[in-house]
Amino acid sequence: MGRTGLFDLERHFAFYGAYHSNSINVLIHTFFVWPILFTALVLLYFTPALYSPSPQIGLFQSGFLVFNFGFLFTLIYALFYVAFDKRAGALAALLCFVCWVGASFLASRLGFSLAWKVMVFIIH
Repeated sequence: MGRTGLFDLERHFAFYGAYHSNSINVLIHTFFVWPILFTALVLLYFTPALYSPSPQIGLFQSGFLVFNFGFLFTLIYALFYVAFDKRAGALAALLCFVCWVGASFLASRLGFSLAWKVMVFIIH
């Protein structure tokens, strides 16, 4: 007996393929997915640290890189891209980590109150 509804994976893949073959939709995704990821990472910067390495280690001397939910989200997102396609996924994973570093830097400079106001303004 085949799966139906929510669990019909073939139907979901067919819809995804048809939806993402539209050139306007591809263009919208190209320009707007990365800024949305960036703003989410700025907001996730203020979540508690999951792990705190020694502050004397490389990039952590500056104090703006924190292994928090933003990093965890970035890691999962990057691995998801690599799982789909190794070559293009590696580039997307690199872009994910560049967004994480940039968002962490910006959030550390803006502070909690101003970062929330700026990101909510950008999102809307």
